[in-house]
Amino acid sequence: MGLFSKKTELYAPVSGVIKSVFETSDELFSSRSMGDGFMIEPNSKNIYSPIKGKIVSVFPTKHAIAIKTNNLEFLLHIGIDTVELNGEGFEINISENDKVDQNTLLGTVDFDFIKKMGKKTDVIFICTNLNETQKITLFDGDKINHSDNVGFIK
Repeated sequence: MGLFSKKTELYAPVSGVIKSVFETSDELFSSRSMGDGFMIEPNSKNIYSPIKGKIVSVFPTKHAIAIKTNNLEFLLHIGIDTVELNGEGFEINISENDKVDQNTLLGTVDFDFIKKMGKKTDVIFICTNLNETQKITLFDGDKINHSDNVGFIK
């Protein structure tokens, strides 16, 4: 890493309690086989962009959004097994190619409905293409508000 190596700031996509990605009950994410990141136990329905970047895709089932910035690719995954809800309980405000930042409301989620359907509400944010020299650094703390700066990748 040179003197001018770029840092990518990470923001809380939702208010709640931030935890290590290891703590999610979804083994695909907790094993970090898809990438490294963090999870939040949400206490709000509003979902904001965790990075400054561009929307690459919104899954048809609305439970996941792919975002790209600084040659890094990210996945924002809302809930566990929520793909089975076929978009029910999700309202998405953005589209492919939209530019977003930490103040962009991506959508809202009815987490009470998700719980009622027997699904977990973990909001998971991972970088899917970190190289060997890049590392996610999270700041200390647990209770966060949406758009709080929670760490960075360098």
